[in-house]
Parts: sequence; structure tokens; C-alpha cells
Amino acid sequence: MCLSNLPLRRRVLGALLALAAGVFGPHAAAGERITVAAASDLKFALDEIVAEFGRAHPGDTVEVVYGSSGKFATQIRQGAPFDLYFSADIAYPRALETEGLAHGATRPYALGRIVLWSATRDARMLELKDLADPAIGRIAIANPRHAPYGKRAEEALRAAGVWEAVQPRLVQGENIAQTAQFVQTGNAAVGIIALSLALNPVLAAQGGYTLIDAGLHEPLEQGFMLTRAAAGKPLATAFAEFIGSESARAVLRRYGFELPAVYPPVPYET
Repeated sequence: MCLSNLPLRRRVLGALLALAAGVFGPHAAAGERITVAAASDLKFALDEIVAEFGRAHPGDTVEVVYGSSGKFATQIRQGAPFDLYFSADIAYPRALETEGLAHGATRPYALGRIVLWSATRDARMLELKDLADPAIGRIAIANPRHAPYGKRAEEALRAAGVWEAVQPRLVQGENIAQTAQFVQTGNAAVGIIALSLALNPVLAAQGGYTLIDAGLHEPLEQGFMLTRAAAGKPLATAFAEFIGSESARAVLRRYGFELPAVYPPVPYET
């Protein structure tokens, strides 16, 4: 190598590195990240929706945390940095919107259903009235105090006239996913869980279900909102709009959700 050319080579190399930083550096840092709080009944459906959304937004990240709708509402009031909140009961996001914690309007996205599900019995042969029999054993429901699916389970059991009989044998999950897990693992013989979970291939292979008459409980109208943390985040707005796309709606239908007939775009605050 000619020593006289070394400074020139260094200058050229430096220029190339600077160019690379300009081309690749900002691109790598440009990816947005948002965090979504979602009711556990959405676990399998929303995972698929997020994966499909991600194919159109390869540089961005949508992180989803699943849990109890009521607990998420409390956490948002306390300043939890969630950008979107999907609740199994639309009343929760509507209350947050009233309190000034939303970025735009609450939007309904689905109606949920509850089912009797078991991994050890043929749940297709069971009715709610059968749960009064002590021989059935323990029964799992989500905690009615903060889980909408648990609240609807209690309403259905009361309407069927078996609430008092089953109370001593109830096992309560913190959310509907944990409730299903109790039945999967044998900690309960039967559970009242979300249809969306019973239709998941894993659970479907382990047991059967009976759809509970929707007339026995209040509707499970589900809704979502962008929180104030989503202000100025185009990715959050894009994901909210994607939930109304036909591809996202098809996933929700496949998991047993009933969908609003009309899903108009909602203008979000800037």
C-alpha cells in the first residue's frame, strides 16, 4: 500500500461510513413501538391480527399485554403507558373516555360469547343446570369483580338458578385465560370460558364446549380506545384503523366473535 494515499483512503472510508449512517441509521431507528392492553379473550385472535399488521409495518413493533379488562382500566387511570386498550366490556373504555383519558372516541369491535368447556367431560352434553350436581366437581369462572366474562358467567348461573349451589365449588381465575388454564390442568372439571378461547386449536383438541344461551346474561359488548399516550403516534392510529379492516374482521369471526354491522372510521384527536 502506498503511504501517500492513506489519508485519502481514510477520507473516502470516513465518507462512506457517514453515508451508511445516514442511510441505515435513521431507518433502523425510525420504527415505532406501541403497547396494547387487551382482554384475555382476544389472546389468539389478536395475536394473528398483530402478525398480519406487522407484515405491512415491518419496521414497527406492536407489543400486546393480556389480562383483566377491569385491572387494565385501573392501571390506565394510574398512568400505565398503554397506547390502546381493548376491553371485553365496552363500559370500561367509555368510562375512561368520560374521564378524559382517551385519545378520540371509544369504538365497539365485537360481541363475545361464553361457553361451558371441559377437558375431562363431554361438555356438549352439559347444561348450566347440571352444574348444581356436586359430582361435577370444581367449576372455573373468571373473577366477576374485574373480568367481564366472569361477570357474565355469574349472571348466567344466577339466571339458571344454580348460583348458590355452585358457589362453594367455584375456582376463580384472574382473567378468562387463567380460567381456561384451570380446566386444562385439571384444577377444575368444567369452566365457563370465552368461545374465542374454546375455538383455539389447542383447546379444541383437548375438549368440547356448549354455547350458553346469550339471553341468560347481559351482552358482552366489547370496545377499544386509544389512550392519551397514543397522541402523536401514527402507528397507534394505523393499528386502530386496521382493526376495522376486512382481514382483521375475518380473524375475529373465525374465533366466534359477532361483529358490528357497521364499522365507520372514527376521527382521532391530533
